[in-house]
Amino acid sequence: MSHMFTGKPFPPMKNDLILRAARGEATDKVPVWVMRQAGRYLQEFQDVRNKHPFFEICRTPELACEVTLQPLRRFNLDAAIIFSDILVVPQALGMNVEMLPGKGPHFTEPLQVPEDLEKLKSDVNVKEELGYVMDAITLTRHKIEGKVPLIGFSGAPWTLMSYMIEGGGSSTLSKAKKWLYVYPDESHRLLQLLTDVIIDYLVAQVQAGAQMLQLFESHAGILGYGLFCKFALPYLRQISEKVKAALTASGLQPVPMTIFAKDAHFAIEELSASNYEVLGIDWTVKPATARRIAGPKVTLQGNLDPCALYASIEDLRKLVKEMIQKFGTQNYIANLGHGIYPDMNPEHLAAFVDAVHQYSEDMNLSTS
Repeated sequence: MSHMFTGKPFPPMKNDLILRAARGEATDKVPVWVMRQAGRYLQEFQDVRNKHPFFEICRTPELACEVTLQPLRRFNLDAAIIFSDILVVPQALGMNVEMLPGKGPHFTEPLQVPEDLEKLKSDVNVKEELGYVMDAITLTRHKIEGKVPLIGFSGAPWTLMSYMIEGGGSSTLSKAKKWLYVYPDESHRLLQLLTDVIIDYLVAQVQAGAQMLQLFESHAGILGYGLFCKFALPYLRQISEKVKAALTASGLQPVPMTIFAKDAHFAIEELSASNYEVLGIDWTVKPATARRIAGPKVTLQGNLDPCALYASIEDLRKLVKEMIQKFGTQNYIANLGHGIYPDMNPEHLAAFVDAVHQYSEDMNLSTS
């Protein structure tokens, strides 16, 4: 797709709060955004979704841009995240993924034995296979008009591998974990293939206009410490280092990168030393523990329980205040500890966002 914005400079930034927080610079208030903020809890998203299949929205830059911007029209958020899906990477490798209503992702032919790796494309040109994501990013950067920064993202290697073998969601991931024990060499081969594609994909997103990147290792916790250090961590480190090196080599300033490894409370120390500016944590982690282990230089992101948005607005505001008191107002980005749920009342999200700004500003003023 070639659109009217090709080669045009992006509008100047009006609110770079989240970028400053990610880089460890002083902020007058805590920035806030929410994972899955463009999504099913909004009626305007449902209206688009009723007319278009899920992956059609991902693959149509104008639609992806529209749903990315929807939450910004309602809420005083400090970032947008491009509307896409982590499973576009397995699709780029040649796998067929469907999004089934009420069930979620479904791979028509999951990987079952190592021989199935031969079916995957070994040389993926991400700008050709995933060019629609880059077009959506460029279009959205212009349409946002500098209101807030735009976040790009990818699934992390282990999480993508687990979907490719399980064929969909699973509570145990036993098929994918079996590979790690029975086929360790082939597992590393698959993880490296995914890593190489993810690096190219993230670099291309920044070249297209993404101003921050987040890597989702959503299935980290199911590995435990030993398997995580062997089959996840080395690839996460490779991604942060090689993305930054590639951006620098292409004459671009590296952007802040966030690693969100859900349930990986056992690896805060290792993740903090993995060359990511921001460490996302889920709601099971104590903020003080994360801060102590991560050290003062890493910016933390999180970690309100998504279910807290079911609470009354009064109780929700109290929970937000407690959260900010525990994290402090610097080197911190407020978020939920995982994605927002589809049945959430948007008014409660508005209360969450506004409470973060209000309480953090008040705390900064009281200590200045």
